Amino acid sequence: MPAVLETRGLDKHFGGIVAANQVSLAIQKGARHALIGPNGAGKTTVVNLLTGVLRPTAGQILLDGNDISDLPPHQRVRLGIARTFQINQLFADLTPIETLGLAISERLGRGRDWWRIVGSDPAVTAEISDLIERFRLGDVMRERTGILPYGKQRLLEIALAIACKPRVLLLDEPAAGVPEGERHEILATVEALPKDVTVLLIEHDMDIIFSFADRISVLVNGALFVEGEPDEVARDPRVRAVYLGEAFDA
Repeated sequence: MPAVLETRGLDKHFGGIVAANQVSLAIQKGARHALIGPNGAGKTTVVNLLTGVLRPTAGQILLDGNDISDLPPHQRVRLGIARTFQINQLFADLTPIETLGLAISERLGRGRDWWRIVGSDPAVTAEISDLIERFRLGDVMRERTGILPYGKQRLLEIALAIACKPRVLLLDEPAAGVPEGERHEILATVEALPKDVTVLLIEHDMDIIFSFADRISVLVNGALFVEGEPDEVARDPRVRAVYLGEAFDA
């Protein structure tokens, strides 16, 4: 099966610092693919390259076999790539209903009139309601986003990405900073993402990784270190050496 999203020899240099080093990934359509590695491994750099926030020093990024390496972020969103961030990028003064209405209106090319169509367009209203229910936001849907519990803000950010109708969703540490008592909602929501959406997940929470991923790629020092199915990666002595400090005799 051809990859929906692929990188070939992807490099990113910041002066003398190599943040991504010959990274070649192939993410299959519908996959639940996790990108893991210790702090500073280059995971967020790779996501920023995939989404166009950063331009590669060398290499290619392909979406459905088409080179998108030089496209700006907004064009990649239109082609079906959406993401979340380690630190959420939400509108603090809008409610979840308004936030999702804005995203849906923008997707429909009606962003300038979003405040008019929220609540007046039955199709938009139905889509907002579905997202509010799916992402467990019903109890806070009319509250200002800026005062929501952090776990709810993370859920809203994932809902916002799904409102863009992505074919590929990049989740950058969706559980980062979420209190332990709210993490179960994040885990349940990530597990319930639409099966027709290909997901690349960056996460340090191994419970989320191993309950979600069907394939794992491990980055170390900006380079692809190990790749395989979750059980295979978990047993790999090289991965255990990186994460647990166990001795490994190459």
